[in-house]
Amino acid sequence: MITSLLRLALAAAMATGTFLAASPVQAAAAEVELPLSEAVDTLPVAAEDRTGYSRDLFKHWVDADRDGCSTRAEVLLEEAVVAPEVTGRCSITRDTGEWYSLYDGVTVTNAGSLDIDHMVPLAEAWDSGASQWDAQRRQEYANDLGDPRALIAVTAKSNRSKSDQDPAEWLVSDEEAVCEYVAGWTAIKHRWGLSADEAEAAALAEAAAGCEDVTVRVTLAS
Repeated sequence: MITSLLRLALAAAMATGTFLAASPVQAAAAEVELPLSEAVDTLPVAAEDRTGYSRDLFKHWVDADRDGCSTRAEVLLEEAVVAPEVTGRCSITRDTGEWYSLYDGVTVTNAGSLDIDHMVPLAEAWDSGASQWDAQRRQEYANDLGDPRALIAVTAKSNRSKSDQDPAEWLVSDEEAVCEYVAGWTAIKHRWGLSADEAEAAALAEAAAGCEDVTVRVTLAS
């Protein structure tokens, strides 16, 4: 499915003459950069439907690259402000390392106190288009290490507060992080070709209006 963001990329490529040198597949894999407000405006808007959803339909925390580290461990290692101690087959030692939780502006020194949150929750992804995917595509989404905004280490408390709510229902408590959160949400929706419902799109647009200098760079998922 060609998303609105991809259509914009192809249109821009045609306007500059670069389309002739790149196939649609290559164009889809290329990075696209837009002002946040424009990225929000180009999200497809559609009603949501949670019929048939189960978290078990998204196999997650796998060892995708077979290096001994689960997706959870990969995110913890990547996002650590201070690197933790690691033993055995990617076992992170308790009370070592340091992380910053974007959702509530808290510094955490115990990895066990962190959840790895899907920026766009699995249930929200299902509602927005993932119900049409096969099991492999859903697994790839649930373990997306190709964009650092897709999975994020945050306090368990803030993750429970967010749950599976979209930005019409929940935003980060740290006001300074709102633009980053909205940009991340919008980027992941575009990356995976997901839609937004009307209330969600309106909330994103309202938040983006206060983020005039923010741009969104997206690499569409293959």
